Amino acid sequence: MTTKPEIRVAILDLYDGIANEGMRGFQEILNRYKAQHELNLSYQIFDVRRRCEMPGTNFDIYISSGGPGDPLISEGTEWEKKYFRLIEKLEDHNLSNTTDKKHTLFVCHSFQLMCRHYKLGDINMRRSPSFGVLPVNQTPAGAHEPVFEGLGDPFYAVDSRSWQVINPDEKRFRELGMQLVAIEKERPHVEFPRAMMAIRYNDYFFATQFHPEADAAGMKDMLLREEKKEEVINEHGEVKYREMLDRLGDPDKITHTQHTLIPNFLDQAVMSLQGVME
Repeated sequence: MTTKPEIRVAILDLYDGIANEGMRGFQEILNRYKAQHELNLSYQIFDVRRRCEMPGTNFDIYISSGGPGDPLISEGTEWEKKYFRLIEKLEDHNLSNTTDKKHTLFVCHSFQLMCRHYKLGDINMRRSPSFGVLPVNQTPAGAHEPVFEGLGDPFYAVDSRSWQVINPDEKRFRELGMQLVAIEKERPHVEFPRAMMAIRYNDYFFATQFHPEADAAGMKDMLLREEKKEEVINEHGEVKYREMLDRLGDPDKITHTQHTLIPNFLDQAVMSLQGVME
């Protein structure tokens, strides 16, 4: 019997010690994917912001999480310098003629940091936080995005953020060969610009402003906690709160997104690795 080659995943935890559902979501998806495809897959978690932990370039796949706070004020901090040194090493590795490319997924806070790093648009605080199960629209480029295969237009995802990236710099996108593949739902009753929601940075780097790792059970538990219920109703009203709970029960909404988007990303990464490992 031949031993299956190990696939190593680094999860970069940017939650800074704050309680969250995201890290559990990533691990659940990786464990399910490993079992479904009978892979020799392992993962290791790095506490990036609180402990300044950082993986080396010896992992096969990287997932960089969401996290709390202002994505502008960490510029120049020790953890962020280390973070972008790693990103630059991964970029250099992927640009070399090596065949084992490093696929990386950036979520929410990581998305914002990368948009700042590449100077892709304006980053600012929303007038009010966005929270809930919300529709996300694909752009024309998104219609050809492999990570979105099997998702509708719009598809539904968990959005949880006080910050946003708006006003995409189209010239910069063209110069860097990047594609905006999803944007915030249209809000005809307000004049605010629609936030960027997903970007294909290059063949190996993909980022979402929403949380593709979020699952219905975790969200429901959170929404039923008295303090969260009160917070959501105060911010968005009772009707919106009930709508969120209804959407969580719909298998075509976030459950479908959780079972589709990150598995599609892993398919791309694992397929390219298997070509190398065979």
